[in-house]
Amino acid sequence: MIGALLVANRGEIARRIFRTCRGLGVRTIAVYSDADASAAHVRDADAAVRLGPPPPRQSYLDAEAILAAARQSRADAIHPGYGFLSENAEFAEAVEAAGLIWVGPPAAAIRAMGLKDAAKRLMQEAGVPVTPGYLGEDQGRLAKEAEAIGWPVLIKAVAGGGGKGMRKVERGEDFPAALESARREAAAAFGDDRVLLEKYITRPRHIEVQVFADAHGGCVHLFERDCSLQRRHQKVIEEAPAPGMDSPTREALCAAAVRAAKAVNYRGAGTMEFIADASDGLRADRIWFMEMNTRLQVEHPVTEAITGVDLVEWQLRVAAGEPLPLTQAEIACEGWAMEARLYAEDPCTGFLPSVGRLEVFDLPDGVRCDSAVEAGDAVSPFYDPMLAKLIAHDETREAARARLENACQAVRAWPVKTNAAFLARCLAEPTFKAGEADTGFIEARLDTLTAPSPAGEAAAGQAAWAFVEQARTWPAGLDGFRLNRASEPCVTLHGADGADIRAQARASGLMSRPGGQETQVVFDAGAAFAFRLYPEPGIGRAATADGAIVSPMPGRIVSIARQAGDTVVAGEVLVTLEAMKMEHGLKAPFDGAVAEIHVAEGQQVAEGVVLARLTPKT
Repeated sequence: MIGALLVANRGEIARRIFRTCRGLGVRTIAVYSDADASAAHVRDADAAVRLGPPPPRQSYLDAEAILAAARQSRADAIHPGYGFLSENAEFAEAVEAAGLIWVGPPAAAIRAMGLKDAAKRLMQEAGVPVTPGYLGEDQGRLAKEAEAIGWPVLIKAVAGGGGKGMRKVERGEDFPAALESARREAAAAFGDDRVLLEKYITRPRHIEVQVFADAHGGCVHLFERDCSLQRRHQKVIEEAPAPGMDSPTREALCAAAVRAAKAVNYRGAGTMEFIADASDGLRADRIWFMEMNTRLQVEHPVTEAITGVDLVEWQLRVAAGEPLPLTQAEIACEGWAMEARLYAEDPCTGFLPSVGRLEVFDLPDGVRCDSAVEAGDAVSPFYDPMLAKLIAHDETREAARARLENACQAVRAWPVKTNAAFLARCLAEPTFKAGEADTGFIEARLDTLTAPSPAGEAAAGQAAWAFVEQARTWPAGLDGFRLNRASEPCVTLHGADGADIRAQARASGLMSRPGGQETQVVFDAGAAFAFRLYPEPGIGRAATADGAIVSPMPGRIVSIARQAGDTVVAGEVLVTLEAMKMEHGLKAPFDGAVAEIHVAEGQQVAEGVVLARLTPKT
C-alpha cells in the first residue's frame, strides 16, 4: 500500500480521498492556493503545501509546483482527483518520471480517449456502438455531412467537455453561424477548433458505466448510472442503477463498456459515457458510446452505495500494483442510490455563482454528505461552486428519491445562496418521480423549477409579522438602532427572487415598501429568507455599541452635519443618505463627540459601510 499520498486537487474530492486514506493508514498531503489557505481540505490533511496565487494556472494547474510539493512533503504518490490535471497525459508522465506513483490510468489511455473523434473510431474497431455522425478529418466536409446525417445535428468540439464548443443545429441555413461559434468557443477553451458531428437524439438520456481495471488483465464493470438531469450540459442529479433498464440491456451495455476499456489497455477507475434514445424505452440497439472519462467521476458515490465498494481504495490498491479486490461475479447491485450536487449559486438569477462567507451551513442527517466546506468557510470566486454532494441510498428508487428530496429541503445556508430548493423541486417533479426524465428535463421546466417559493415566502412573512408585533413593545433601540417613539417599527423580508418587501406595523394591518437592514433569517424547504429591521424613513439607523454609524442600504451621501471633533447629542442627525428616492437621516445614538468621518458629500456607499464613528460623553 502507498505510504504517503499527495492529492493534487481541492474541495470535496480531496476530503473524500483523505477519508479513505485515514482508514488505510496512508499519510495525506494537501496542496492549496492562497485562496484556500484555511480551506477544509487543508485542515483535513496531515500536511499541506502552498502552490501559489488563487488563479488555477498559478496553483492547481501548475504541474511543476505540484511536483515540487510532492518532493517537499516526501510523497510516494499523487492522486489528481477530478478536474484540473486529472486527464492531462503530460502530467501523468511527469509524475512517473519523477519516480512517483500516478493514481490514474496510463498516459497512453488518457491520450487515446482524450479526443472524441479518435476515441469513437477506436470504439468502432472494438465493436462498441457509436452515435451516428461524422468523425472525419476533413473539416471542409462538415456542411455536406450534416445534410447527409439529417437535421437536427449536434456540433461537438473534438477536444471538448462540459458543453463547450457544442451547438445544436435545427436547419441547414443555421449551420454556418453555429459552426463558426462552436469553433471559436472550442479554440478558446481547448486550443483546438476542430469539431465532429453527431445525429441529435430527440429524447436523449445520459447513461454511463463505471469500469475498473488492474495491471494484471482484470477488468470489471460496477453497473451503470443515469445522469440525465443536466443544465447547460452539466450534471445536477445522478442515480444508480438507471431507471427503466432491463437485465438484457444492462448486460449488453456493461459488456460494451468493458470491451472499450480493454481496447485501450486501461488501468484504474474510468467511466464510459453513452447516449440513449429513450423515445421508445431503453433498448440496447438505441444506446451509443459518446466518450470516456479517464478519471474518477463526481458521481462515483452512487456506485459505491449500490455496490458497497470504496472506489478510492481500489484506486490506491491498483496503483500500488495489487489486483482488483473482487471479480465480476462477486460485485452485486443492491438497492438504489441518488446524488444531488449542492452548488453555491442562485437559480432565480440564471444560476449565477454566489460567493462569500458561510455564516450558516448545516447539512442534513440520514444521507451521505461529501462536503467541500464547513460553516465559517469562505466560498471563493476562483473555483467550481460545488459546496457538497448529498447521496441517499435505500431499498427502492422511490425511497431513495424521497430521502434525497427531504435532505435537500433540510439544507440551511446563509448568506451564500444555494440550489437546494431547486434540487428538491427537481426530485419532486412527477416526470422525474416516474423515472422518465431526459436531458431536456430542466430546460423544459426552468421557470417552474426556479420560481420563488410562495409557501416559503408566506412562512417567512408570518415570521416577519410576528417580529414586527414583538418590536412594537420595544420602548427604545435594539443593538444600536434608535426607534422614533412616534413611529412604528418595521422589518424587511428579502424574497427568494431578490426583491425586498418592507413590512411595517400599522393599526390597520401590514404595509410594505422596499429597503432595510438584515437582522434575521428563516429557512424553508432549502431556501433562505432574510428579515431586516429598519426604522422609519428620515429617522435612520445609527451606531452599534461602539459608536459606528453605518449605512443601512446602498446610497449617496447627501450631507454631513458634523465634522471630527464636534460634540453631538443623542438623536441629532449626523449624516443624510439618499437611497431608493428617499433621504434617510442617520442619528447619534448617544451624547458624545465625533471621532472620525469616513465619507464625503456626494460619495456612493454600499450597505454596511462605516460612515462615521462617535465616542460617548464622559
